[in-house]
Amino acid sequence: MSVKWLLLLVLGVCSVGLVITQMILYALRRKGTPPIHAAALVIPIRGKRYKGWGSLLLKAYQLGIKVPGISTYILQVRKRISYRYARDEPTLRRLTMSIVLIILGGYGSVSIVLFWLQPGLAFVILSILCAVVLNSLVLDMCLSRMEKKLLVQMLDLFADVRHRYHQHGMVEEALYEAAEAGTGEAAEQVRLIYEALTSPDPNEALERYYEIAPNRFLKGFAGISYMVMEFGDKDKEQGSIYLQGLSHLTQEIHLEILRRDRLDYMLQGLNVIALAPVLFTGPIERWARLSFPTMDEFYRSKLGFITKISIYVIIIVAYLLLQRLQQYDETRYRSGQKHSRLDRFLYKQLFLRRLAMLLTPKPGTASYHQTIRLMRESSTELKYEWLAIRRLMLFVSCLVLTIGFILLLHQVQRNHILYDPIRDDRMFGAMSEADRKVAEDKTQLDRSVMGYVGMQRRVSYEDISEAMQQLAPLAKNHDAQTEAVTRIMEKIESYNKQYMRWWEVVLAICIALCGYHLPIWLMLFQRKMRSMDMRHEIYQFQTVISILREMDRMSVEEMVEWLNRFAVIFKRPLQKCLLHFEHGPEDALEQLKEEVGLPEFQRLIDKLQLALGKISIREAFDDLESMMSFYFEQRKQEYSKMIDIKAGWGRTIGFAPMYALIFLYLVIPLVGMSFVQMNMYYEQIQKL
Repeated sequence: MSVKWLLLLVLGVCSVGLVITQMILYALRRKGTPPIHAAALVIPIRGKRYKGWGSLLLKAYQLGIKVPGISTYILQVRKRISYRYARDEPTLRRLTMSIVLIILGGYGSVSIVLFWLQPGLAFVILSILCAVVLNSLVLDMCLSRMEKKLLVQMLDLFADVRHRYHQHGMVEEALYEAAEAGTGEAAEQVRLIYEALTSPDPNEALERYYEIAPNRFLKGFAGISYMVMEFGDKDKEQGSIYLQGLSHLTQEIHLEILRRDRLDYMLQGLNVIALAPVLFTGPIERWARLSFPTMDEFYRSKLGFITKISIYVIIIVAYLLLQRLQQYDETRYRSGQKHSRLDRFLYKQLFLRRLAMLLTPKPGTASYHQTIRLMRESSTELKYEWLAIRRLMLFVSCLVLTIGFILLLHQVQRNHILYDPIRDDRMFGAMSEADRKVAEDKTQLDRSVMGYVGMQRRVSYEDISEAMQQLAPLAKNHDAQTEAVTRIMEKIESYNKQYMRWWEVVLAICIALCGYHLPIWLMLFQRKMRSMDMRHEIYQFQTVISILREMDRMSVEEMVEWLNRFAVIFKRPLQKCLLHFEHGPEDALEQLKEEVGLPEFQRLIDKLQLALGKISIREAFDDLESMMSFYFEQRKQEYSKMIDIKAGWGRTIGFAPMYALIFLYLVIPLVGMSFVQMNMYYEQIQKL
């Protein structure tokens, strides 16, 4: 059996195994619970005993966690989904192992196909690319489905809580009965909220729950429920303030689900279109070489190598941009320290720290204050010194990689000069075996002569002729010898030109400077993206205020404390405000306005300043309902506009790799080589 058929057999086995795995997962899902929850453990964990598919997943997890390399990857996948199952270790392990097996199975199948289509160095590059793509694609798809499923379950559960609150008039009873009657992850989250609200210290329990809450809607639901339990419910003209808060959350969830559905519909299939050129670079290159022999000159040259790498870069960038367009992380922001071990290690190196600080703006300068403000507004959890070290390391890394790539291109061109066969003048059709043998003999003779003369830059015509007589003593006609000597002289001249030019050094420095400024550009982009997160949090603040303003004896300081409990993006400014509140409420609120430049947030602070003594809190927020209605409609329009913009960009980005493959790798080189060929024919005609 040949290697080709053996690989096809392995591919078939992997594909059948992957299909069977998917069928089992689908069958378990049809039983009424997700496959991960339906699976079970053989060994007792938390007093339960599980059997079947869950047992296999747990055994695979226990074996995989002991294998170096695989254990690191398993822990990375586990970290991505751990916030969803923080209190359910068996479910977390089964889900982690299911995702790992799906990714490894898909990667194995795709790797076999790629090795069959493009063996060699291209296989290594494409394998790494496919590993990164499959990992992020499967993880994002699984997380997106889980989040959407949770949102749909929350709608039913909120309706059940509303119904039971009408029956009992007590929040804790409504939560308990709704959690017991419901199924799925939403019911488990409500059960966690009920346990936190009925614990001896609800404040501390709620803070712990906020850290693991899957989305902002559940955080808002938990906070509203606690406020009504703490202060009691009140009936207004619109009805119960608790039920009114649930209505606002339900509206938000409906808007989020519709946004996700429409965005998925507009961008579906673009990932496959963007990644498809990976499989066609090899077949297109082979077809072009067989049909147009002059194209072999292009594909073996430095320009052809740059073009191929550029296409791979375009594919990667297009995929990453599409992933960014398809994400729903406008509401996933979580504060906290995000320091890596590498940052801490580099920070301890005194020389690096001092060198990095020499290249950055000094404290007291305008640039320094602009950078500090940008870090604060983009929620970058880094020290200024760590940011300086990171920028320095990016500069050095980009410089070294760029210079290395330039040197690699020169080496590719040297190999092209030394080892590629001498092509003939034909434009169409493949070379015969006899012609190919003659071309290879010419290349070998040229390489021998070039080595004999030592690749000297100023070698003369007579030196090359003498070398040819020594290495190939067979008589040749004068025209053939003249052509060979001229060809060898051109090769030596081209070979000696393969060194670093000044403009290549300048190019490497420019790319390194781009890497140096990359963290600043990312922070600017992050600050722009956070505007949507801020608006989400402002709307949640308004929902909280709509309940707090109806409570008796509610002060401005207590309201700021409640806003701090719900805050994520604005948490640090609110904490500073609370620390300075005793020294002067007016000054503390004014400082809060200066630190946060969002107009919507500043209007809320203006109303709190009015409520310090001039008017009551209820009077200060008398137009809150109209504001909430306006902001809701405004965000609906922003969502619609944003989805249309993302759809347009998605179509452009998704088809960019295909266009690059067709035009950069086939059409433009073919046209260029055609002009070169026509010029050669024209010169031959003139010599007749």
